Amino acid sequence: MHELDDIDRRLLRLLQEDAGMPVAELAERAGLSAGPCWRRIEKMERAGVILGRAIEIDPRALGYEVRVFLRVVLDKAASNAFDAFLAAAKALPEVIAIETLLGRVDIRMDVVARDLGHYQEIYRDRILALPHIAEIDALMLVSELKNSARLPI
Repeated sequence: MHELDDIDRRLLRLLQEDAGMPVAELAERAGLSAGPCWRRIEKMERAGVILGRAIEIDPRALGYEVRVFLRVVLDKAASNAFDAFLAAAKALPEVIAIETLLGRVDIRMDVVARDLGHYQEIYRDRILALPHIAEIDALMLVSELKNSARLPI
């Protein structure tokens, strides 16, 4: 674990609020000059504390009205079941997240679709064609009440 001081934590809180904040503004709000601010950010990037900076896009603005969470149990009889499944699932553009789990369910996937017809097409033609599926359960998102990648720093 990388040791963070109060200034590093302040910078991380500010970057979580707005990852695109200009360094000059970030430095001012953190009580630093631009040079030391930038060096701290670079140090946290090299240490793997900051993994990247991203924008957040509303899927509905791009026509994706349906979001489904799939819980998958794999048939682990084949030694390469996880690797084969994950390689194939990662290739599906509508699968926007894949997580491996500990427990009865092996994989959780987040799938987006334009509408129910599109989801049905994705599910029948691509999801069910993924290798080594023993069981699959779908949970359709009705409303999202909180979605935050912000950590309590």
